[in-house]
Amino acid sequence: MYDVTRRLRLPTFVAPTRGDLIAGVSVALVLIPQSLAYAKLAGLEPIHGLYAAAAAPIAAAAIGSSPYLQTGPVALTSLLTLGALSPLATEGSADFAAHAMLLALLVGAARLALGLLRLGAVAYLMSVPVVTGFTVAAALLITASQVPSFVGLDADEANPVVAAARALAAPGQWSLAAIAVGLVTIGVVVGGRRISAVFPWILLATLAGLLASEFGVVDAPRVGSIPSGLPSLALDLPWSSFADLIVPAMVIAVVGFAEPASIARKYAAEDRMRWDPDREFVGQGLANLAAGAVGGYPAGGSFSRSALSRISGARTRWSGAISGIVVLAVLPAADVLSALPLAVLAGLVILAAVSLVDITPFLDYWDHSRPQFLVAVPTFVVTLAAAPRVERGLLVGVGLALAVHLWREMRLDVEFWRDGSTLHIRPHGVLYFVSAPILETRLTALLAEHPDITAISLDLQRLGRLDLTGLYALRDLVIQARAAGITVGLDDVPAHAAERVRAVLGPHLG
Repeated sequence: MYDVTRRLRLPTFVAPTRGDLIAGVSVALVLIPQSLAYAKLAGLEPIHGLYAAAAAPIAAAAIGSSPYLQTGPVALTSLLTLGALSPLATEGSADFAAHAMLLALLVGAARLALGLLRLGAVAYLMSVPVVTGFTVAAALLITASQVPSFVGLDADEANPVVAAARALAAPGQWSLAAIAVGLVTIGVVVGGRRISAVFPWILLATLAGLLASEFGVVDAPRVGSIPSGLPSLALDLPWSSFADLIVPAMVIAVVGFAEPASIARKYAAEDRMRWDPDREFVGQGLANLAAGAVGGYPAGGSFSRSALSRISGARTRWSGAISGIVVLAVLPAADVLSALPLAVLAGLVILAAVSLVDITPFLDYWDHSRPQFLVAVPTFVVTLAAAPRVERGLLVGVGLALAVHLWREMRLDVEFWRDGSTLHIRPHGVLYFVSAPILETRLTALLAEHPDITAISLDLQRLGRLDLTGLYALRDLVIQARAAGITVGLDDVPAHAAERVRAVLGPHLG
């Protein structure tokens, strides 16, 4: 029987430390305004961001392997959620929120299954150029999506780039108050971080905007009504959309795991601690199941909040649980946030997105690997063009990465030289079902070019891999050569293939 508890190395109980308490509260003070902003980015009412911010970190802390990883609403997953749900429901509606809950449950189930089946290595399989192209395009789309709110207008277009262009083309309709609020928000956070990386400048900027709006200092579009009270279990969901959400859920499950995986790996390496991707997959799966069950939407790991947790003194997974508990405690008074200007949330999202824009990798790909450049750039372009269905850009990128890989694997060079009547043949590359016909054609041509040889020496040391189809191609060559009166010998057979080579070729060697 499959012993899940043993293989996953379930964590032992540890008591929270003073550092966990400080880190948990500090992160919660940042998480609350961010969750409102990311929910709007995902096309949801802000309260659903708070629900996810309360439930996800508590559930993730139960089994996750990193003591620093902070789970909750994040920008990239929010954009993927918007793209997945836009064709199925109207943004901001109750139906849209119900679809988001179902999506979170599916993402959670997918991650839970990947973790329990010990498939955490999936976190390493995404090609770096694909991730680069997708992430930069997504960051630009996230920034563009906030432009209308930043200037005090409503977004009336599903494509963020088009919505931003329309907003920028109508300066006469801009709200100077909204722009001022957005600029002040960005200025406070950026300037404050230079003074102290620990102080919750995001909270300070949010409170300043809230008070300025509440007391009439600024007149800018507001978040609007936010219901108060604790979330309730709700599973009356649009199950008829199950099939439509499976592919987006798998995309979010894998792509959205890249950020928490990179965070956990980075800090585990710096602190010389063990990191278990299977356990992290399970933790993130539980987080999404919890978020979906109480009215939230898909969640992930936040790099900025995890960094804050670490420098604030976090030592155990309790820091994440404490963050969720603090958000949970705020929910009964969530209505006080109703007067918050939308421009504050726009400024916070733009800050998070801009940090993801980095074109340096594209220049590196151009200098060092043109094929990888031709993977990254189309991924970037299709992601932008397909918005809000950004997952299409990712799927195109994955397809291109596989095509480049197959193209490289098909390249099989054959080195040869003569020593008297003996023809030495040394193939270079990977010999498998795709490249086997190439080798067979080349070897047949060599035999035709050298009709006077009496012996062939096959040197296999430069073959990285030999699958059964490749061995059959070599066997056919040996049979043809012997039929022509030519003896065939093998040299430097790779150790990993020696047994299989003997089994397939041995009986036919002279």
